[in-house]
Amino acid sequence: METAPSDPPASFDRETVLVDLALQGGGSHGAFTWGVLDRLLQEAWLKIEGVSGTSAGAMNAAVLADGYADGGAEGARAALATYWRHVSDAARFSPFQRSPMDRMLGRWTMDNSPLFFMLDTMSRLYSPYDLNPGGSNVLLPILEKEIDFERLRNSPIKLFITATNVRTGRPRVFRNADITPSVLLASACLPTMFQAVEIDGESYWDGGYSGNPTLTPLVNELVSDDTIIIPINPVERPGTPTSASEILNRLNEVSFNAVLIKELRMMALLRRTADPGNGEGAQWAKMRVHLVRNTVMDKLGYSSKLNAEWDFLIMLREEGRKAAEEFLSEHGESIGKRSTLDIDRLVEGM
Repeated sequence: METAPSDPPASFDRETVLVDLALQGGGSHGAFTWGVLDRLLQEAWLKIEGVSGTSAGAMNAAVLADGYADGGAEGARAALATYWRHVSDAARFSPFQRSPMDRMLGRWTMDNSPLFFMLDTMSRLYSPYDLNPGGSNVLLPILEKEIDFERLRNSPIKLFITATNVRTGRPRVFRNADITPSVLLASACLPTMFQAVEIDGESYWDGGYSGNPTLTPLVNELVSDDTIIIPINPVERPGTPTSASEILNRLNEVSFNAVLIKELRMMALLRRTADPGNGEGAQWAKMRVHLVRNTVMDKLGYSSKLNAEWDFLIMLREEGRKAAEEFLSEHGESIGKRSTLDIDRLVEGM
């Protein structure tokens, strides 16, 4: 079993604060989220009530909740480390590999790999039904081995996993009792790479198209008033992309962020207009939102989301731990008291 860093928790002592987490998706970039979670789980005063996750965020959420059900915070940390190790092991013989030049120069991208370029081009000409008629997915055996889905049903951490219904284009949110390997694969099903996943007679694609991640259940179904968002896709990038790969990368980031930004804007409006009272309006009025800053993704492009080399995943984990450390240092005292992300500015100029 993999061991995780054992840095001491934050120095200040305080009463337990109930929080919920919102985890974005982004392929192997989800190892950054692993690092953030690994650090937050070291804080005994932070009690995680629920997690909303999409794509890689869904995998992290399910592994965390199952590991927590088995062995508390340390069980969750160990489970996350083991899961990501197995992801890396499974990708060892993947066709998506860095070119020798990229390896020599220490670049994590695969943009210069001839095989990646060929496969990326083929994915625009042929569908996964042509290229992978059997519908195989390397993550399936990992999920079946690493997650006890029966135990997950009774985890003290409530899960909200989003997938996009292909027929309606609407999100479907799966909760603990409904979560299976197929649900997690559906939440991470990029339609250019994988066949749609069928659940209850409906076909599903990646949840990022309809909720990345979905926030509303965290407000409506949990007691916690503090939501910590762990982003993967940069909201802003300097300059204008000009190359084909840069344009595609930015287009993906904008589309996968659009739903989250729209939902945050809706929340800001509801907080302003809802009647506080004692009902749903009171829930919106009390909510506090926090964001773990993620700056490492500004330096990484789309192709690196398919890079599952262990050294790359470890680098992302360490960046995630550093980001969580900075978040706790700057905003830890505010959790349970006030928002540290100003979502009200999202409605300015509307």
